[in-house]
Amino acid sequence: MYKIKTLNKIAAVGTRQFDKSKYEVSSTVEDPDAILVRSANMLDMELAPNLKAIARAGAGVNNIPVDLCSQKGIIVFNTPGANANAVKELAIAALLMSSRDLVGGVNWVRTLPEGTDIAKEVESGKKAFVGPEIYGKKLGVFGLGAIGAMVANTANELGMDVYGYDPYITVDNAWMLSRGVKRAADAKHIFEHCDYITMHMPSTPETKGFINAAAIEQMKHGMRIINLSRGDLVNHADLAPALENGRVACYLTDFPSAEILNLKNVIAIPHLGASTPESEDNCAVMAVDELIDYLENGNIKNSVNFPDVKNPKGGDESICVIHKNVPNILAQISTALSGEGINIENLSSRSKKEYAYAVFEINGHCPDSVVDKLTAVDGIIRVNLIRNR
Repeated sequence: MYKIKTLNKIAAVGTRQFDKSKYEVSSTVEDPDAILVRSANMLDMELAPNLKAIARAGAGVNNIPVDLCSQKGIIVFNTPGANANAVKELAIAALLMSSRDLVGGVNWVRTLPEGTDIAKEVESGKKAFVGPEIYGKKLGVFGLGAIGAMVANTANELGMDVYGYDPYITVDNAWMLSRGVKRAADAKHIFEHCDYITMHMPSTPETKGFINAAAIEQMKHGMRIINLSRGDLVNHADLAPALENGRVACYLTDFPSAEILNLKNVIAIPHLGASTPESEDNCAVMAVDELIDYLENGNIKNSVNFPDVKNPKGGDESICVIHKNVPNILAQISTALSGEGINIENLSSRSKKEYAYAVFEINGHCPDSVVDKLTAVDGIIRVNLIRNR
């Protein structure tokens, strides 16, 4: 019986996929095999000895101690693309809100006193909230993953002149882009020529403070910035004077903070990017699928710390080995198994930076003593045994 611990409320359409004869799923299980999490902070959590995997029902994993998990051989999954449409729709709304001052206008209407001629007040006051149309304007999209590509395509369909920049774009994501989306050679081109920018990239040591004084200095006057990715992509201290002097006409973010709440021309949304019933369902289904496929089949897909491995099951048992990406590990495992008279039916192996993952499909039975011997090999972090029959 696998034990799955939930740290947040996970949509039932996802958790219903767990076979009740194989899985115990609750927020109170002890020593879980896997954890399902959305936004709960796991950074200071003690990781149970038997914990094999964590699935984040969402894209960002900054609430999970990924480095520590890697050291312990715990696979961390996320759900890229599951909330892409929800964020895309909010990004399009953000483009409109940053242009037309809808928020300011709505708030002003609420201040109109009872007993006055509302229609007359509206006609005389609406000029304070005039803003430009997005049609025909230039939009720069930083990050062309599942979300960024959808935003770029939709903005292009709305008549915007769209430029995309992503030095790490995958072939699959490149195929997703409309032919109307232009490639920007560098970030500088977008800063100098675009009227709007929207960011759809992760927070990493390289991207933190991506929008800073140097970037702002290159921007076209009156730039509108949309940030639905991570708050720390923007240096707020550098942004403040640009908002005051009008170089940045509006900053719309999904990450409110004390630093920006009182800044001029800021629209702060309470982290609603993926807050739709459809997105929560999609993320839950994908996260549960990832855990089931790993625990029952040894397959890894959408891990942030270990390589994707698809294992064509054909043997009686699967020996799943998480190890450091160093020479001679696979040879030592093969030698150890052959020394026990165990025949390897199939081997799947891939590496990702300093870590690697291998699945040995074997005929017959692998004694626990062999697993213990393999675990003791220098460079091997963890060994999980899956009995297929």
